[in-house]
Amino acid sequence: MSEARIIELEIKFSHQEEFVQQLNRIVTDQQLRIERLEKELIELRGIVEAVKDLDSKPPHY
Repeated sequence: MSEARIIELEIKFSHQEEFVQQLNRIVTDQQLRIERLEKELIELRGIVEAVKDLDSKPPHY
């Protein structure tokens, strides 16, 4: 294998390594966003249930 070919492969490997790191950051950020949205969804469901309970009580309460 020629030296030029080895250098070319090293350059490609470096680019791929950086790309994998970028993808990892994106996946990590998305996981954090998903977890935050799940917590918000749970809170909103609680609020909706509380409002439903208020609406279902008879008017004399």
